[in-house]
Amino acid sequence: MLEHVILWITQYGYIALFFLLMLGIVGLPIPDETLMVFCGALIQRGTFQAGPTWLTAFAGSICGITLSYLIGRTLGMTVVLRYGKYIHLTPDRLNKVLNWFERIGHWALFAGYYIAGVRHFSAVIAGTSGLKWPSFALFAYGGAALWVTTFLSIGYFVGEKWELIAEKVHHNLTLISVIVLSLAGVYLLYRWWSNNRRPV
Repeated sequence: MLEHVILWITQYGYIALFFLLMLGIVGLPIPDETLMVFCGALIQRGTFQAGPTWLTAFAGSICGITLSYLIGRTLGMTVVLRYGKYIHLTPDRLNKVLNWFERIGHWALFAGYYIAGVRHFSAVIAGTSGLKWPSFALFAYGGAALWVTTFLSIGYFVGEKWELIAEKVHHNLTLISVIVLSLAGVYLLYRWWSNNRRPV
């Protein structure tokens, strides 16, 4: 996949960067961070310009996460009402998700870019839960700006070593993602056990 990404970027430049990041955010198996590290290295070489590269990467990211939000907003509730009962996801529980987003869920949108799997679904959940657009945009777009800046900067500063560094970054982010998602799973199991425990 990486070879194809590099080929597309080499052939189509900014247009490829935009669409690859947009589709990667929506959920296609595209190595987003590696892509941006590579583009950062291209900035250092002079092949890409810093301003247009950043703007293109930011635009692709926010278009992708906005599309995910709209999917959740338009299809999410229909799916919940029709199929939610089969996985015990009732409207009442969905309201609890909304309340959670109102308290701290915004930060999942902001920081979720760095956690594999989270960035693909946080916006869908936000849309399904009915999170208002201004709150969504503030945290999701702010997170996108920081995420894009981080990985383009890494690529720029490491230059020709971009592939080695990108591999290490991918490994570390995957490890962090596994830990975070495992802890979240343990927490949800504990909450489920606590709520369903019956006194003897």
